[in-house]
Amino acid sequence: MKQIREINLSSVLVNLHQNGPLSRAQLAAITDLNKSTISSLVEDLIDRDLVVEYGIDASGIGRPATLLNLNPRAGSIIGVEIGVDFISVILTSLTGQILWQHCDDFDSKYRQVETISRVFQIIDEACEVAQERGERLLGMGLALPGMVNVEEGILAFSPNLQWSDVTLGEIFTKYTGLPVFIDNDANAAAMGEHLFGVARQAKHFLFIIDGVGVGGGLFLNGDLYRGANGLAGEIGHTSMYVEQASPCRCGNNGCWENLANQSSLYERIRRRLEVGRTSSIRGILANRNSPLTLSIITQAAKAGDYEALEALRETGSALGMGVANLINIFNPEMVVIGGSMSAASEFIIPSVQMIVEKRSLANIRKHTQIFGSAFGTDASVVGAAALVVQAIYLNPYSVNPVHEFLPISNGGGNGVR
Repeated sequence: MKQIREINLSSVLVNLHQNGPLSRAQLAAITDLNKSTISSLVEDLIDRDLVVEYGIDASGIGRPATLLNLNPRAGSIIGVEIGVDFISVILTSLTGQILWQHCDDFDSKYRQVETISRVFQIIDEACEVAQERGERLLGMGLALPGMVNVEEGILAFSPNLQWSDVTLGEIFTKYTGLPVFIDNDANAAAMGEHLFGVARQAKHFLFIIDGVGVGGGLFLNGDLYRGANGLAGEIGHTSMYVEQASPCRCGNNGCWENLANQSSLYERIRRRLEVGRTSSIRGILANRNSPLTLSIITQAAKAGDYEALEALRETGSALGMGVANLINIFNPEMVVIGGSMSAASEFIIPSVQMIVEKRSLANIRKHTQIFGSAFGTDASVVGAAALVVQAIYLNPYSVNPVHEFLPISNGGGNGVR
């Protein structure tokens, strides 16, 4: 009986997420549950502070109905993304609103202990914000570049971080005292887009994260597709080219991401500057005494710099080649592109669309739309928080009734439910 009730509680939460606000009668009609069962379920969710009475609907015939919706003040969620050269931490509401954010430029090629220690420090800041707001912490999500064993909370291997077999789920659970969910950055971003972004109504879509690497999150038949042992989506390591000048960080040669990622864009600019092409980028670098960055390239492109525009076009075309193949294979409703390269999406996505138009099969691509992520460069860290939200939707019993809420402590072991 408890399992059936949990399924029904989940159904109510999901329907309020997708269609709220709704009355009890509307929920009964949508879920095919009787009104007394719905009333009992709603009271349980209100007791857990996950649902609130939202207002009155007087538009129908008869007595006005009380509307229900998800409670944006149900509690706070910590989302963490560890990138190759940055750490990003956010605090969100149950409904995906970012309440606080901190991002550090941090070379994660340093020892793991240094990186994890810095993440601990930023998590403590997030906990302090939650405490100031008087909100309980509902959980923590962690997004990482690489292959993740989701069930065991282990980063199996990250070519770009060069980390292997790191028990991050256990490490962060012990530190925070919270339920911790970890996943590949592209999978997390796909979940965020599905719950809060442009793919809320899509059952078949691909999320492509383009940054230091290229990865994919595949939503098929309304669920995240993980593959036989949970490692699906390593699309950046598709062998798309016979040979390249330098091998991929995964150890293979000819990987798609080597021609479509951020580093490939930098290399295209450097080659142009080395042969003496005229570009405003040269002057910007000299004036700032700065290394080449994506922001410098996009600044030049927005000012009409030909070399910057061409380098971005070529990178978008390389990305488009892989996207065209994925469209042919999966026949998605949409392709969503996010990650650090989103900062240049106004230049890259048109090139992707142009190549898709040329290279994908017409009968398939006519059903596919291509969008930039609703969260841009924050797609994965928002997705990390979405991992917690999805877990709550699947198991509402994981959130204790509000009267059992305890204050958040200071320092390690911050989370109590």
